[in-house]
Amino acid sequence: MSSLIAWILRAIPFGTIIMYGALGETITEKSGNLNLGVPGIMYLGGFAGFASAYYYENTVAEPVAILSILLALVSALAASALGGLIYAFLTITLRANQNVTGLALTTFGMGVANFFGVFILDGATYSAAPLANKAFAARIPVLSGLGAAGQLLFSYGFLVYAAILLAVALHWFFTRTRTGLNLRAVGENPATADAAGINVTRYKYLATCAGAAICGLGGLYYVLDYNQGIWATTEQIQALGWLALALVIFTTWKPLNAIWGAYLFGILYWLYQFLPSILGISVSSAMTDLVQMVPYVVTILVLIFVSMRRKKEDQPPAHLGLAYFREER
Repeated sequence: MSSLIAWILRAIPFGTIIMYGALGETITEKSGNLNLGVPGIMYLGGFAGFASAYYYENTVAEPVAILSILLALVSALAASALGGLIYAFLTITLRANQNVTGLALTTFGMGVANFFGVFILDGATYSAAPLANKAFAARIPVLSGLGAAGQLLFSYGFLVYAAILLAVALHWFFTRTRTGLNLRAVGENPATADAAGINVTRYKYLATCAGAAICGLGGLYYVLDYNQGIWATTEQIQALGWLALALVIFTTWKPLNAIWGAYLFGILYWLYQFLPSILGISVSSAMTDLVQMVPYVVTILVLIFVSMRRKKEDQPPAHLGLAYFREER
């Protein structure tokens, strides 16, 4: 029982990271833009949030936790939104290839974060922002101590619950609001949306920047909560960014599916560590590597299943990845 609880406690924070990336990319793809730069944007958001909290803690005599949280959130949102703006300018205004631009943005985001991260590390293997970590990882008082149920439901930082609320809000936005329906129209058929008086360029820009900002929260959560407030030049955020892109396909572009899908990915990812102890078996290192591929294999199977069913509501936006030329309307 204890191993099962530990498995879930590890899977939910892990799933939260990729949930933010998937929700942000879902917004972007609903507008018809395919941004493969999610890993780089998450890197930017994670570094910007950490850097602001780190310098605040080390330059102020008596830092305040709430200010550390606000600085980290604002910095992460601004940096990742800027990454989305760069992508939007290149692909919407200049009509550059979306796939190539997204891949370049991944390299750019990692390069920028690692370059400026050198000044923070200053020769060390890692740097830490303990106050920010304590604030972001704070559990819900009283409720988290109510036995196994309290431990499973209330033992996480506030960004875990914010991700769930965000998924619900996006579902409502896409299905119940005029703006959300207009955004979906832009992604399905921008020419028709343009003829109906919808400003296609504005919707694409706003959706891309807003989606990138939400992706950045995934990187912020990874550094200041999941990774215990430690910044190190590793490529773990990049790997999670690619997993977030896979989750978008797995959820068939539906925000509500991202909730259970993200946690399922988390459970499958940590399968290699907890299942052998629960079943009382041993697993070789080679088998461990194979088991860690399960989330990606499941995504491929879902993609095949969705393609075979050909249900309209399970398909990506019809104009996804294609540049819009108004002159060809």
